[in-house]
Amino acid sequence: MNYRHAFHAGNHADVFKHLTLTRLIALMSRKEQPFAYLDTHAGIGLYDLQGDQANRTGEYLEGIARLWGRTDLPPLTADYMRVLHEMNPDGQLRYYPGSPELARRLTRPQDRVLLNEKHPEDGVLLKDNMKGDRRVKVHLGEGWHVPRALLPVPEKRALMLIDPPFEKLDEMQRCAASLKEAVGRMRQTVAAIWYPVKDQRMLRRFYQDLAGTGAPKLLRVELLVHPLDTPNTLTGSGLAIANPPWGLEEELRELLPWLSKQLGQTQGGWQMDWLIAE
Repeated sequence: MNYRHAFHAGNHADVFKHLTLTRLIALMSRKEQPFAYLDTHAGIGLYDLQGDQANRTGEYLEGIARLWGRTDLPPLTADYMRVLHEMNPDGQLRYYPGSPELARRLTRPQDRVLLNEKHPEDGVLLKDNMKGDRRVKVHLGEGWHVPRALLPVPEKRALMLIDPPFEKLDEMQRCAASLKEAVGRMRQTVAAIWYPVKDQRMLRRFYQDLAGTGAPKLLRVELLVHPLDTPNTLTGSGLAIANPPWGLEEELRELLPWLSKQLGQTQGGWQMDWLIAE
């Protein structure tokens, strides 16, 4: 309950996660049929990079600040950067969208946005930040209960982000359990799990748990900003994506080499493979 994402908003992990999320939304929006977006650990929705928490760490300086103001960005970044420019119309980078705000702005009138946040103060802020959009529903509860509580959805298509704070040792196991429950309740759910790349021993167990979820297919994607053997450091972050829409793998193969060069700190890199092949 002590985790507050404002300290980390806009860092390299956010850029990778949110860029991928915008592509997931874009690819799912190619079909006219509506879908529901579900966010299990939503946070407050948007962040002030000039606020005390973000300034205390300055992590955004090695994340979104490296892309801001550039004119040579790949076309696949267009949706992501458009939201950022809409939020910062004076050209100064100050406000940063969390996943709820990206989903709210990029989904269509026929889609729904279902957000959950357990932290009581953050939940109130999230509700305030999302007010005025009838498509958005904010739940204040345990994020691990979201698959059981909200799936299946009437829309028959769902995109779910599982993005816990990873403060407890069992959270990787709980991510895998949530994915297993999600695809058990609605097999076609597109589910993206964000996770830190840090402890290789824990990650090996996590990969095994993910491979045993029974998802129809599961893509593993990781962006690295340090060598994997760097001790006591967040070397990068990953996304495990169940049922990725057609075209995502190709897009990420185009985007990740460029992104790893822009966001690498001591050494950038990336890797992508299938934990469960179709």
